[in-house]
Amino acid sequence: MPNSVLRWLDRVPIDDVVDRRNARVIQVLLLFLAVTVPAMVVFGLVVTWSTLTQGPLPVALIVSLSFSLAIAALAGIGVWMIRRGRFRPAVRAMLGMLLTMLFVNAFANGFERQLPDQLAQMLLLILSGLVLGRRSLWIVFGALLAVVALGSVRDAMVLFADTPARAFYNVPSTLFSYFLVAILTDRTTEALRESLRESNARGEALEQEIRERERTHAQLIHAQKKEITERMASGMAHDFNNIFSVIAGFSAERHEDDGGSDAQRASQLENSLESVEASARRGMAISRRLLRFSRRDDAQAEVFDAGEAIETLQPMLRQLLDAHIVLTCTREDAPLPILFDRSQFELMLLNLASNARDAIPGNGTFAIDARSERGDVVIALRDDGAGMPAAVAARVFEPFFSTKPADSGTGLGLAVVHELVTKAGGRIDVTSAPGAGTTFRIALPLSPAA
Repeated sequence: MPNSVLRWLDRVPIDDVVDRRNARVIQVLLLFLAVTVPAMVVFGLVVTWSTLTQGPLPVALIVSLSFSLAIAALAGIGVWMIRRGRFRPAVRAMLGMLLTMLFVNAFANGFERQLPDQLAQMLLLILSGLVLGRRSLWIVFGALLAVVALGSVRDAMVLFADTPARAFYNVPSTLFSYFLVAILTDRTTEALRESLRESNARGEALEQEIRERERTHAQLIHAQKKEITERMASGMAHDFNNIFSVIAGFSAERHEDDGGSDAQRASQLENSLESVEASARRGMAISRRLLRFSRRDDAQAEVFDAGEAIETLQPMLRQLLDAHIVLTCTREDAPLPILFDRSQFELMLLNLASNARDAIPGNGTFAIDARSERGDVVIALRDDGAGMPAAVAARVFEPFFSTKPADSGTGLGLAVVHELVTKAGGRIDVTSAPGAGTTFRIALPLSPAA
């Protein structure tokens, strides 16, 4: 029950964060006034009814009861206004009514009779400062000064007519109390609002920084794809040259005339066209793979079989590696499902293959092995290249760290690989020694979606 009431109090169409937080307390306060004030009036009338009916009602009592009922009605109207998003007008109306009551009371009863009970005055200062801000706080402070002045003058003329100065004895201490409460409320409220503004500014700056980092990360991924694509260009050119040679060879057969029948020549032409079509489709497949890999899209994680993806990637890996490097790929027969962006997965493997190519000075091998181990898909990539000292291996995933010449790389490839793996909830480590080659071991969570 209390939770449902709190949720109801919080369901107000107020945009300002501070006002929305204050709305709950103000609604509770107004509801309390709307219920308790009429109840107290009714209770007072019931208790004193026998006395009141013996003569005419005092004017002061009628005014007091009227103001009390007006405050209760205004409190109910204030709750209705807050429920419709008019928070500040509701609070201003309530403060205006309370100030009006204080002015009338000061005019009717003076200041000395209000002195024992200063709760309403303090409540006005605190409420105006915390809810409406410092401008409203000092306006209310000035109004309270006018109330004190009006009540003191009334006391000097009526209550202390013989000794008018007596009416002003308590004025300095009262005004000092008002001023002290106003100063403390002003500084506390302003400090809270400054902290909120600074917090909002830091949040916006952090959000902007996150967006900038995501944009920079996307640019870095795309730059790495371009670098890998450029490295594969020579292999692609060789493959396309072979395809075009096949197409040209089959197309040249139209000039040959073996003297056969028209049916034989038509069959021979049909076979040649089928071979041309098959070669063209192979070229289109290469182009599609390259375009899909190099596209600049947002990361889209999907569940796919890592073993099948490695097998499909083999043609691109062979084009990236030099002719003197033997590529071998092994995998489990069982599926190896992972949740990853497939384009980034291919980028990761091509980056590691590119590093292996640079590490193998002559003939060598580059092997990829994929299998499942204890809930992970483990992909081991081994080369028998020159290897790395321990000091170098410990820094290979640092951005911009590279042992290559300045014009041979950016030093970002392995940093990108490390970030892609860790972002997917996996881990990567490297084992290497001079003359013993290098092994990168990637462990990615086995996708439960499979």
